[in-house]
Amino acid sequence: MSAAPQLIGSSGDSLREAFGKSLVDLAERYPDFVVLDGDVAGGTGTHHFRKHYPRRFYQCGIAEQNMVSLAAGMATVDLPVFVTTFAVFSLRAVEQVRLSVAYARRNVKIVASHPGLDVGPDGASAQCLEDLAMYRAIPGMTVISPADPLEVAAATEAMLKYDGPVYMRSGRSPAQRIFEHKPNFTIGKAQVLREGSDVTLVACGKMVAQSLEAAAHLAEKGISAEVVNAATLKPFDHATLETSVTKTGAVVSAEDHNIFGGLGGAVAESLALHRPAPLEMVGVRDTFGESGEPDELNHKYGLTPAAVAAAAKRVIARKA
Repeated sequence: MSAAPQLIGSSGDSLREAFGKSLVDLAERYPDFVVLDGDVAGGTGTHHFRKHYPRRFYQCGIAEQNMVSLAAGMATVDLPVFVTTFAVFSLRAVEQVRLSVAYARRNVKIVASHPGLDVGPDGASAQCLEDLAMYRAIPGMTVISPADPLEVAAATEAMLKYDGPVYMRSGRSPAQRIFEHKPNFTIGKAQVLREGSDVTLVACGKMVAQSLEAAAHLAEKGISAEVVNAATLKPFDHATLETSVTKTGAVVSAEDHNIFGGLGGAVAESLALHRPAPLEMVGVRDTFGESGEPDELNHKYGLTPAAVAAAAKRVIARKA
């Protein structure tokens, strides 16, 4: 089959569409990898890959445990494998991920769409607010949550080059563009997107855009906020956070996830071990979501630029 067209970068792409298109863009340069799907290719963006490379696409049906076990088996013969499904469905296969993938250190990449409140009208049963915490807790797993379509493309290629198990979130809603060009993406390295001196805003996924908007609002009030894109939650970039916090003395974490165990947990652990400082967490506060449009849910559960800015003001007031 001839090379597929370059697809990444369309205006209004969701992270899931960006992921599916990036697989097509990478397929010629990386001819060995295959994609396994749990009967949701239309929802994960992998329908693009299925169209262009049907012989490298395996439909596993609604059998996530079997799909992960199959992926682990394929990886034993040095075949890089992507496993794709919705985030909440991936939790069905955590035992297989733990033993067949992570314990065995197989080169399997799990990419899950529909995380957090971004799922919207599908409601609490489909809004996965626990995935980052669960995958962070599995020994040997790398955990990634990119911020925009171009970073998804860069992260997907970085995953292909990395030998070992990885979990990456994508997303359902159209994503705000943060990067003008495809960024350099290094697993385990955070990126300072905006420099500041009064407070550090550490975010991942869709909350990076919200944090940048919050920083602009704070600047109008005379508050200088540094924004750090922590796209890799594990291994966490302690050095970048420590450098930022040494300058600002206060931190806000922001994520579309339960405040326990995800990015907030990673930041709290890092501060406790390397550079203690006051911390405020922006995220879902240990509750399930409900049905509603993503913007409505963001406002109800406090995942907005205004909520990030308010947390910044609170944490600045707590400085010693």
